[in-house]
Amino acid sequence: MTAFNFAYNPMKKILTALLFIFVFAPCVYAIEEEIKLEENPDGDFVQSVTGQTKEEFEQKLQADKDTFLSNLKSAPQDVLKLQIERTDVPSQLLKKQLMMKFDRGPLESFHTWVALQGNITTQMNENSDTDTRYNMALINIIFDGKFRGGKEGFRLMLDPTPTHVHGFLQQLVQDAYIETNRIPHHNVLLGNSRPGVGYEGAQSPYTLPFVARSQISRNLANVRKFGLRVRGDYSLVDYDFGGYSSDTFFREFFPGFEFDGWVNVKPLGKTDGKWRKVVAGGGIVAGKRHSLDYFMTGAALSYEYKKFWARAEYANSDGSNGGSGPTTNRAEGFYATAAYHLTKKIELLARFDEFNPDKTKDHNNQREYTAGVNYYLKGQALKLIFNYVYCENDAKPDSHKFIVGTQIVL
Repeated sequence: MTAFNFAYNPMKKILTALLFIFVFAPCVYAIEEEIKLEENPDGDFVQSVTGQTKEEFEQKLQADKDTFLSNLKSAPQDVLKLQIERTDVPSQLLKKQLMMKFDRGPLESFHTWVALQGNITTQMNENSDTDTRYNMALINIIFDGKFRGGKEGFRLMLDPTPTHVHGFLQQLVQDAYIETNRIPHHNVLLGNSRPGVGYEGAQSPYTLPFVARSQISRNLANVRKFGLRVRGDYSLVDYDFGGYSSDTFFREFFPGFEFDGWVNVKPLGKTDGKWRKVVAGGGIVAGKRHSLDYFMTGAALSYEYKKFWARAEYANSDGSNGGSGPTTNRAEGFYATAAYHLTKKIELLARFDEFNPDKTKDHNNQREYTAGVNYYLKGQALKLIFNYVYCENDAKPDSHKFIVGTQIVL
């Protein structure tokens, strides 16, 4: 199946149309309200709706236009002056310029941003055959909105990245959910999202330490599903529980039910960072997709202290429904990563990664030894990446990869 497969599927087209209506209708409504108020000559009517006189409203509207144009003009200088030190969270170069705020209507704010990742990979195998390719690894267009009051919001993420794995429409809609933060320490989410399967499997693609996720993450996790999800965050523990349809990429309507649960314990959570951060976590995935029953367990341990951080994660599955697709295979994998910040901008990394995609077969392990350097020009919003990967395979020839990548988040 090629990347541009527009085969007719009513469910996909209806769902896509509803998502666009849901996201853009509030914005259109807010804009129409401003036009109506601007064109209405009755100052009393304007004041009854906005609390402002006609003159005050016109001045506010002109000020908003001037601010928007000023932000656009100053964008190049603002980006050059931008200082981003944190690298553990996503960041954007043009957040101020691309953020819209509304005084009226159902929306309080609306933020559009774009994330791009590309890399050049040179691969050599044992026979000295060399293959060099450019890969546009990621194109994400994200629409984030907050409703009036700030407790509810939504996200729509579109992914037009060229791919030969899924059809274009199946790949296009990724995140598509509404959420609420009305319960203290909790976030409740309904829609399509990346379930909290494992540590790195649920990690944002914009904060990954290497170009590629670990093998257990990209094979057993790293996929989005539709369902109801509850996330809690306290000083000593956080958790992520969800009930989902076992469908992926909008192929079918509810082929079965899946439960995903993950709990992290933070024993040093009340030390105010004196001993930095230790997190121990574990969880399960259990589900059914038609006649396929699958069950996966995982555990992770991470540690951060000053410029150093390390993480190890293990997963074992009896059947799975992750990034590599639904399978009855019994798989197992483990990785360990260590990193050190030489400076605020330069980070050195190393990872050992082993995966067995089918434990019923002998001599089937796949090992990857990765060394990397990240150069954070503007945090995660603009970075350069270099990875060297030695791939040692029991069932096929070994190989070497040299990867130079970039990430830009606008």
